[in-house]
Amino acid sequence: MQRSCKRNKQSTIGNDKTPFSAEQKRLQSCCDFAQFLPQELTLKIFRELDIQSLSNATMTCKAWNYLIENSDSLWYNHCLTTLAVCKRELQCDRASGLSWKVALVRNYKKSNIKRAWLDGRYSYIRSATELLHNSMCEMDADAWGEILEAELER
Repeated sequence: MQRSCKRNKQSTIGNDKTPFSAEQKRLQSCCDFAQFLPQELTLKIFRELDIQSLSNATMTCKAWNYLIENSDSLWYNHCLTTLAVCKRELQCDRASGLSWKVALVRNYKKSNIKRAWLDGRYSYIRSATELLHNSMCEMDADAWGEILEAELER
């Protein structure tokens, strides 16, 4: 009595050399522009991405992840937008020797929340229960001082 294994049948189906699977492989291999372009051009393309897209690109493949994670210059421009709001925090992080990416990750949420406070998004809150959970984060006394000054000017 001869037994056949489902796994073996599936592997022979997967190894089928149909024109569709060959075409699919060809398209997959030529779509990775980072493989064919010089690293400088690839980094220039990645510099055009916003923070969310850049983070998503790190999950595309190992090569992209390595390139993005190890290219500190990609995160520099994004840090400049955060620097406008969290200048002191970013300068302290950079002085401690942290990379631009780590400094950005540490201060990105804080800068968004601080910007919302400074823009007056929370000016008409009557009680703490009206605050959204994601509208708070740890900020030092100087940051809260800036927020209070902005509120007083309104």
